[in-house]
Amino acid sequence: MTTVHEMLHPRNWKPAVGYANGIAAEGRMIFCGGLIGWNGQQEFETDDFIGQTEQTLRNIVAVLAEGGAGPEHLVRLTWYVTDKHEYLGRLRELGAVYRAVIGRHFPAMALIQVAALVEDRAKVEIEATAVVPHG
Repeated sequence: MTTVHEMLHPRNWKPAVGYANGIAAEGRMIFCGGLIGWNGQQEFETDDFIGQTEQTLRNIVAVLAEGGAGPEHLVRLTWYVTDKHEYLGRLRELGAVYRAVIGRHFPAMALIQVAALVEDRAKVEIEATAVVPHG
C-alpha cells in the first residue's frame, strides 16, 4: 500500500522530533478507540509502562490491519498516560519500542496526563486515526 500524506510544518518553526505538527491526507478513514496495553483476551501481561505501551501499539496495528491499513497510514495518535514523568523519563525506551512496532512514521500526536484510566492496571491508552489512500 502506498501512503500519500503531506506533512504540515511551517518553515520558520523549530523541527518537530518524533511527531508531526499536522498531516493532510485523503482516503478511507479508520478510527481506533482508546486501546490499552492488554492482549486480545483482555489480560495484562505486564504492569511495566514500556511493556504496556508496546502492547498498545501492537493492538493499534492489529486493528488497522482489520481495516486494510498499516502503521504507515496513521495520521494522528492521542496518548493518555497516568504518569507524564514516567513517559518523559523513558523516552529513549519508548522511541525504541515505537520504532519497532510503528517504524519511522511519526503522525500528529498529543499527550495528555490523566488521573486514572478505566482499567485500573492500565498506564497508557492511545486513540489512533489512519487514512488509507483511495485506489
